[in-house]
Amino acid sequence: MFFSIDPSGGVPIYEQIVHQIKLAVADGVLVGGQMVPSVRQLASDLAINPNTIARAYQQLQSDLVLEPLRGRGMIVRRDSLPRCRKARNTLVADGVRRALANALSGGMTPKDLRELFEAELSAQADLIETNGKLN
Repeated sequence: MFFSIDPSGGVPIYEQIVHQIKLAVADGVLVGGQMVPSVRQLASDLAINPNTIARAYQQLQSDLVLEPLRGRGMIVRRDSLPRCRKARNTLVADGVRRALANALSGGMTPKDLRELFEAELSAQADLIETNGKLN
């Protein structure tokens, strides 16, 4: 699994890890019963403090996404997919809401936004057809 961490981005690193793991579960990259990297391994891979990873994993346990497997590490809960899809939808809706608010306050009209949205949606669909994945 690949993580993209932005230390200067304003979102705490542990929250970035939480979001990315939830998105990976929602997308099927991580599946129920699959082990996630150990705290030590992920901290080493990302060159960040192990306490940050531990905090993210604790949050994911609280959110019923991960569960400890005694003596082995953490695994994705088998019943986490619906929760992760809901979390993904909430994250996307929040992003769309912010983008719309910025665009409207910046002077774009609803018609401009619809045209922009349709053009971008079409371009992304073409990318999926061509490459098999969104960029």
